[in-house]
Amino acid sequence: MAITLVNPGGLPEIDVYRQVSIASGSKLVFVAGQVAWDADGVTVGEDLAAQAEQCYLNVATALAAAGASFADVAKLNVHVVDWTPDKMPLLLEGIERAAARLGVTPAAPATLLGVAALDVPEHLIEVEATAVVD
Repeated sequence: MAITLVNPGGLPEIDVYRQVSIASGSKLVFVAGQVAWDADGVTVGEDLAAQAEQCYLNVATALAAAGASFADVAKLNVHVVDWTPDKMPLLLEGIERAAARLGVTPAAPATLLGVAALDVPEHLIEVEATAVVD
């Protein structure tokens, strides 16, 4: 396994991700920000949970094309339109649904950023990933 996830002493333990990832692989995979499009470019879902689920499924598809999976992800960046903390339950719901469908636990270090807008008005979230593969 090219990625080791760690919660070092002295930093808080967060349920949905680890504070540090240690990469030892030789191939880097950079996944462009994925929005809630299906394969035909049609937006899937109108709420944050549905769109988060589709984004994570799209990230998994992109990773697989490079011979990687969520187990190889060293870092996630999540961009949410008009972020406020009260949106966290919907975000987590979508991530949990995608994780259940994929049979994974996406726990890589993650950065959550509130943004004013994304590429089109109906997109509420975008997720990008960096992975390392042996």
